[in-house]
Amino acid sequence: MIIFTKTGCPWCNGVMEFLDDKGIDYEEREVTGNKAHFDEMVRLSGQKKTPTLVIDEEILADTDKEAVEKYLTDKGLLTP
Repeated sequence: MIIFTKTGCPWCNGVMEFLDDKGIDYEEREVTGNKAHFDEMVRLSGQKKTPTLVIDEEILADTDKEAVEKYLTDKGLLTP
């Protein structure tokens, strides 16, 4: 799982705190000041907002903790 973040983004922090609380591993890719990560996020998602997650080749763009929790639960990757 990859999460693209921006410095100071409260939604990014919320998603990462949620994943940490659930013990879910992820790779953070900070896009602020990192053109390669920013360009990758735009290429994958077609947009410029964070947090954007890549989970098993699925893209959750401009998302939040609640949407990530629902996605993981619906896919059976998280037990409610």
